[in-house]
Amino acid sequence: MASTLLVVDNLSDWNPYYPSEQVVSFEAYLAMEQTDPDQRVRVINLCSSYSYLSDGYYCSLLAEARSHHVIPSVKIINDLGKNALYRLQLEDLNQPLARAFKHQHKDGEYRLYSYFGTTPEPAFQELARLLFERFACPILEITLRLEQQWQITDLKAVSPGHLDDAMQTLFAEALDRFSKKVWRKSRARKNARFDLAILINPAEALPPSNRGALKKFITVGRQMGVDVELITQNHYGRLPEFDGLFIRETTAIDHHTYRFAKKAEAEGLVVIDDPTSILRCANKVYLADLFRTHKVPSPKTWILHKGNTEHLDKLEAIAGFPVVVKVPDGSFSRGIVKVNNRAELETKVGELFEQSALLLAQEFLYTDFDWRIGIFNHKALYACRYFMVKNHWQIYRHGANRTDSGNFATLPTFEVPKPVLDAALKATQPIGNGLYGVDVKEINGKGYVIEVNDNPSIDSGVEDKYLGEELYRAIIGELLRRMENRSKGLD
Repeated sequence: MASTLLVVDNLSDWNPYYPSEQVVSFEAYLAMEQTDPDQRVRVINLCSSYSYLSDGYYCSLLAEARSHHVIPSVKIINDLGKNALYRLQLEDLNQPLARAFKHQHKDGEYRLYSYFGTTPEPAFQELARLLFERFACPILEITLRLEQQWQITDLKAVSPGHLDDAMQTLFAEALDRFSKKVWRKSRARKNARFDLAILINPAEALPPSNRGALKKFITVGRQMGVDVELITQNHYGRLPEFDGLFIRETTAIDHHTYRFAKKAEAEGLVVIDDPTSILRCANKVYLADLFRTHKVPSPKTWILHKGNTEHLDKLEAIAGFPVVVKVPDGSFSRGIVKVNNRAELETKVGELFEQSALLLAQEFLYTDFDWRIGIFNHKALYACRYFMVKNHWQIYRHGANRTDSGNFATLPTFEVPKPVLDAALKATQPIGNGLYGVDVKEINGKGYVIEVNDNPSIDSGVEDKYLGEELYRAIIGELLRRMENRSKGLD
């Protein structure tokens, strides 16, 4: 379980706010004895100064030495102390700045305050969130100046003591949202030994887990002593509260899901999908070379390079038609086309090259269904047959207004043909020990791995059709085992 401490210079500094048992003075924190190593402690450093060798500086330094998760960290304190250091992390914020000022009529210089990555001015919310992800501070003073374009000219971590009454209210509300536990007495959770965050996107059209599955994860977690909480991308700063992160939102590299995975890993959390698995599974070019290197049975594959027409000539001569062309980082059958002749090939690759400098071409292997083998820590958990959409060659068909999917059949893993199961397990060995969904085609008694997904679908009524609650128990159980090992320093 995670606990939160608010460290102030003196308890009287907290007088403007509601009393809380979690508020301690710096002197008390300095004298604090070693906490239970199994308990995660988060420290919110609210000392009046973060300058070098001040109480605030030492608060963060001691917190890190004690393996407490603290904001701001010493690194962030040091970065914000030198303009040259933090400006290196601001170079890609021109577009969010332009969007923030699109409907604003401000001249000269403008000062903005961010409270745990939130601001009362909606136009600047995106900017505040992005800055908090890079400089996690309770309160950040942001100075903006219009030169040829709007720029961030100064960033400063400030304490609650520098706020007026109205700003104190905004700070307290943001703190309340950031960590509800500060204002509430802990619920009686006798069995909850660990906290697990499940990252979701409520607006996602095709999420990896539907609502029914998420409810089952929460219920099974409670039964097994794990407190499961659903979080969204707005809860980036709360990651240190948890012992583990389970991503149930479609992952991508240039995306907040990857940043969440990296942040959680850096904070010492157990992470599924871990950033290495996301990196390796997200790109089909990487997987194709990985399969070739490790002799994983898979369709014949060719790499196409933008501007190299010889690649198309070679593909036509060797593969013939039809052939499948893919964008390396597509998902849910997006960015995948089947071409039947040279004219179609040139047209489609021209369109797809707008998205990527490399494309993947694969021999076309038609089957009525694809096997999906769910694997966690090198063990097969579940097996499904995903059937093709009627009159279509894929399991998904994306239209302008709707997405159709084929039928499915869920089976016990012992009924999966051995060549299919062996191919799936072999494909994940060089990737890692995470949770994967391996897509395999079965032709003439042989399994051909199409791809490995780091973020496989686990939907109530589909993947759990055979195992039921035991599927959720197996996944939570493996996460629990890892969290226990991590707390004991064994992992």
